[in-house]
Amino acid sequence: MQRPAPSRGARAGGAARDPATGAAHRDAHARLVNSIFGGEYQSVFRGQGMEFAEVREYQPGDDVRTIDWNVTARTGHPHVKKHVEERELTLLLALDMSGSEQFGTRGRFKGELAAELAAVLALSAVRNNDRVGLLIFTDRVEHVVPPRKGRRHVLRLIRDVLAFQPAAPAPTWPRA
Repeated sequence: MQRPAPSRGARAGGAARDPATGAAHRDAHARLVNSIFGGEYQSVFRGQGMEFAEVREYQPGDDVRTIDWNVTARTGHPHVKKHVEERELTLLLALDMSGSEQFGTRGRFKGELAAELAAVLALSAVRNNDRVGLLIFTDRVEHVVPPRKGRRHVLRLIRDVLAFQPAAPAPTWPRA
């Protein structure tokens, strides 16, 4: 996202002298913060969200707290503001890295395919600004990384998956 160009009244500290420009500057910062810290998914729920959706005429049953008084004053009829809620997702990758994952055909083990799939899902989630965590298990939970955001965190998860070695030895089954 590009940063807005400094306005004519901008000071060295970034604060604007013009009240109208200052409000626009604050709005730009709010959009930047919301885009960095909010998830990239829009909810189907309408309500008091972060992103403005529309202004429409008031209908009986609408919440009177959502009336947009500026539009109402201009048109002479009550109008309400509608917003779209944003949702942030948390992805927890649960990988079975037991001995059965050391099996495969056509030059690829199941564990390698699971690691590749986990990497694709994790990188996709970080691109949508979502949190990603990791749980590796065999016959018990072996490794847990709590969900966090960020590309470095996802690269750490991928490294952990690729370097994982089970603590418990593979079970030996009695011959029949």
